[in-house]
Amino acid sequence: MIIATPLSQSAFAEYGDVLEAVGTPDKIINQGLCGRHHDLASTDFGTGRAGISVFDAEARSLPYTLDMMERHPEGSQAFIPMHQNPYLVVVAKDKSGVPDMPQAFIAQPGQGVNYRRNTWHGVLTPLHAPGLFAVIDRIGDGDNLEEHWFDKPWKIGLKDD
Repeated sequence: MIIATPLSQSAFAEYGDVLEAVGTPDKIINQGLCGRHHDLASTDFGTGRAGISVFDAEARSLPYTLDMMERHPEGSQAFIPMHQNPYLVVVAKDKSGVPDMPQAFIAQPGQGVNYRRNTWHGVLTPLHAPGLFAVIDRIGDGDNLEEHWFDKPWKIGLKDD
């Protein structure tokens, strides 16, 4: 079983960016009433353009069965929750064109993720309803989705599952 651990920028760095408002804001704006945590993600849209969509995913539960991962060869993909619930984040390094052993994280309320271009990741997996997320990704010509189905699914859970 893969044990999901808390999401942090240091643990997630090789896969992308954690989007959260931590520490001192880079700038205070709006007459001193808003802290701006500036430029938190390295977005990459190749020859396409940035698009903003809203995804509404069904809630899942742990332990979770991971049977497929996907990646986007033409651009990065950011998920920003529109709720205050934890959700599951699954990523893997590439091993000769397929995902290596997956790594799982639990994103806490207030954390979003930005997957780098070509990063293997699981599908959107909210652990509670609603499963609303703002998604910023590449819009453009060409096939920007590659899926890999595992011969043997992985189980993902917490230490106590």
